[in-house]
Amino acid sequence: MDLHACECGSFDFDRQHRLELRGNDFVAVYEGVCRRCGLIRHFEFRMAEEIPPPAPAFGDPEPSRIIDPGEFADVGYRMSGSAGLELLNRPKSEHHKYRAAMAYALAAFEEVFKFVPPDQDAIPADAFTSEAGKTRYRNRPGKFRRTLIQMHIDSARRVLANIDMTVPPRD
Repeated sequence: MDLHACECGSFDFDRQHRLELRGNDFVAVYEGVCRRCGLIRHFEFRMAEEIPPPAPAFGDPEPSRIIDPGEFADVGYRMSGSAGLELLNRPKSEHHKYRAAMAYALAAFEEVFKFVPPDQDAIPADAFTSEAGKTRYRNRPGKFRRTLIQMHIDSARRVLANIDMTVPPRD
């Protein structure tokens, strides 16, 4: 929902959530009014049978069928970039404030990696299904190589380990 803007370009809407049973499937329904233009936004997701992993993880071991690797990469780069800038410009005593953002970036990069077939060195072009993902792939296909994705995962893990070694200030 945060990856797909309203027709007016805004991502901000007042979401209401409900679960519906359709046949043997539970469907999560999100609806709400766009705060900028007033259009109704509507999203539906079939719930997996297994319990999802705890946040910030996104899903099970299989690649997403809703979000493509380009969209996950966008999230990973945005989150790690903004958190990384803050980490560089803040004292170590404040680094714990950016842990959640880095954990979210790591989870996004781990999702990207799920799209790399075991016997290949990169994500195939047909894995990109959204317009944003296709554009990202077309502009920078090298960013979707196994080694580069793994490098981002390892880097995010190192940043998290460094944050975890920093003791937050006492209240």
